[in-house]
Amino acid sequence: MEQALAELTERVRAARAARTPLRVRAGGTKDFYGPPARGEPLDPRPYRGIVSYEPTELVVTARCGTALAELEAELKAHGQMLPFEPPHFGSGATVGGCVAAGLSGPRRATAGAVRDFVLGAVLLDGTAQVLRFGGTVMKNVAGYDVARLLAGSMGTLGVILQASIKVLPVPVQELTLQLEMDEPGALARMNAWAAQPMPISQPAGTTGAWRCGFRARAPRCARRANGSAASRSRPRRRRSCGATCGNRPRRSSRVRRRCGDSACRRRRRR
Repeated sequence: MEQALAELTERVRAARAARTPLRVRAGGTKDFYGPPARGEPLDPRPYRGIVSYEPTELVVTARCGTALAELEAELKAHGQMLPFEPPHFGSGATVGGCVAAGLSGPRRATAGAVRDFVLGAVLLDGTAQVLRFGGTVMKNVAGYDVARLLAGSMGTLGVILQASIKVLPVPVQELTLQLEMDEPGALARMNAWAAQPMPISQPAGTTGAWRCGFRARAPRCARRANGSAASRSRPRRRRSCGATCGNRPRRSSRVRRRCGDSACRRRRRR
């Protein structure tokens, strides 16, 4: 990998000396996105591989030329996934292109975008210098968070050599429901679902039939979506203070259980 990095650095240094623009392009699966790029193509795919991966820490660091399918297969083997579900648009999608494009999948509404999970990055800028930003933990930035700025930069800030990404466990259970209704009813139903704590990942509509995919940790979320009365959770039992009012106790500054009713407190003091 040191040779591949040296070749990329030399290409950037030579292009800077000749004042020739470069166009960072790996698999080309996102050529349709953004304005047409110009310049000589610079392929970073030789610089590939997973640098480090700690499943217990929920962080993976991969080089820019690593195939996105290869990274997801490694995460799946340990029961984890990329939370933002990046779209591939082809078999040549890479990790560097995923971060540079900044495109997220259907879980963005509930999980977050690409930039929300980029913890650190290594950048090869236009002066052929290797710069490091961030790290492998959430609170590691003092000042401007350049690592997150690289998400969606489309390669204009430099070549993203490495990226440290936060991962999450795969949902225990997944369920897909298909409901047939008209468009106003479907919009009203989806707005009602959005107001509830349900991990809806992919609502999609077609002519005459609206489909909604769910990523749930329990089948209770699916029953809620169907409007089943069985999905309603039983009310929690309230602990009373032991006096006649039956109100729920609360903690005071003395860390003692006391009732919330002032009249009841006076009775207890007596």
